Amino acid sequence: MHRQNYDLIVFDWDGTLMDSTAAITGAIQQACQDLGLTVPSREAASYVIGLGLEDALRHAAPDLPPSDYPKLAAAYRKHYFALDGELVLFDGALDLLHELKSAGYNLAVATGKSRIGLARAMDRPELRGLFDATRTADETFSKPHPAMLLEIMAELASPPQRTVMVGDTTHDLQMALNAQCDAIGVSYGAHDAARLEALSPAALVHSVAELQEFLARHG
Repeated sequence: MHRQNYDLIVFDWDGTLMDSTAAITGAIQQACQDLGLTVPSREAASYVIGLGLEDALRHAAPDLPPSDYPKLAAAYRKHYFALDGELVLFDGALDLLHELKSAGYNLAVATGKSRIGLARAMDRPELRGLFDATRTADETFSKPHPAMLLEIMAELASPPQRTVMVGDTTHDLQMALNAQCDAIGVSYGAHDAARLEALSPAALVHSVAELQEFLARHG
């Protein structure tokens, strides 16, 4: 693998690198149930994955007063952290990251997680030294605002035309459009292929193996 079109590859985390969509969706539903709220459907709960926590809660529980967001957030964290230690990267994701790093790409993460949440998820020996920059939703604007990508590109001196965003939600792809860089949609996460395809990504792949193949040919 060698660089052709891109120097910087930015990954979303949940549903793109980590197989956590079901855990997040379930935690949102359980948290709403705990507070006696209308439990969102699986589709509605998975839609908010990738957003910052406050934006996600607003969508998942539209009737909840903002003053009660901390209660819902605490309930969500309780259920999610109960499964946190069991979550793993998608098959092939670690090998892909190491292959890209060896080929000289700059790698980054732009996620709706908090800084504490991302630090917990990335606290694995096999991930150390892989990423050159990271941004979380509690330290800048939430997706689909372009701030995460713009800040990462500025930090790593990569222009939009040499940067690609890889993500499993329309929030990721719209962020890339707003930042004027390419995007690759992955359909094995939170949002389905039709929804992703509507935003005309540079590619739409259905597995980590397909992502690796596309980057080998076009990256």
